[in-house]
Amino acid sequence: MSHPLDIARAAELLQQGELVGIPTETVYGLAADATLPAAVARVFALKGRPADHPLIVHLGHPGQISDWARDVPAIVTDLAEAFWPGPLTLILKRGRLASDWVTGGADTVGLRIPRHPLTLALLERHGGALAAPSANRYGRISPTTSAHVRAEFGRELPHILDGGPCPIGIESTILDLSGERPRILRPGAVDVSALARVLGEAPELGAAEHSPRVSGSHPSHYAPRTPAERIDADRFAARIAELRAAGQDPAALCFSSAWPQDPGCPAIALPASPEAYAHGLYAALRTLDALEADRLLIVSPPDSPEWAAIHDRLQRATA
Repeated sequence: MSHPLDIARAAELLQQGELVGIPTETVYGLAADATLPAAVARVFALKGRPADHPLIVHLGHPGQISDWARDVPAIVTDLAEAFWPGPLTLILKRGRLASDWVTGGADTVGLRIPRHPLTLALLERHGGALAAPSANRYGRISPTTSAHVRAEFGRELPHILDGGPCPIGIESTILDLSGERPRILRPGAVDVSALARVLGEAPELGAAEHSPRVSGSHPSHYAPRTPAERIDADRFAARIAELRAAGQDPAALCFSSAWPQDPGCPAIALPASPEAYAHGLYAALRTLDALEADRLLIVSPPDSPEWAAIHDRLQRATA
């Protein structure tokens, strides 16, 4: 874990235009001062991220919203009170501080306040806002520990705040408030029912024709290097046999309620609750990817609303 000196040094580096790996409750972020175009450009370069893919801006307090967004709907106050700090990103019309570098040239900006004590302390010390996508190469598995960040970037990243494993383990829910009706563009830990209680209506689901581009929206994302496929539990044993017959060595990601007595290959079983599964998902994918198997089989979890965010990540990881 980090100490206050680490926070002070990280704030200094950010003010100088350097990049810093930061912990959040969702995944680790690759942070830059969101007002420094050269620093934000380095985020894109280090990740290998397309320039038209906007970054989420992390704020220290709700009072900063008016600096980064305009025409802010009144419901934002209620959403911020209910879910911030926390894993909810709000898409709003961009304001005076939101440059093309941050927004990818769009007329919208994504804002959230992270729920991690170290990063909140860093934001307070820094005094501004941080642009921080996940701290991994573009399209690859998101990091949930500082060790994952070091494995991604090594000496290319000057400083990493070690906040321990991320408590949630998958990225924030993204709620678009820039259109006529609220719309979830990326599912996450804040689910439809929780949002509906604050909004007074259920948000629309999925991107519409004119929805803004957001983080994590590419069809292939969060992906291991090992070719991966999703499979129903009742097909698992037969698929293992098919791969073995073809001379391939598979590995597998299962969940505990569908764990075979003998999986027939290296395997990890994650818990059968969506929260616990999310917490361990990216670490498990990284562990299995490191085995360099010929194929990674991912047993599909239950098809119910509380698993929506997990299904989104697995769909993109196996695209």
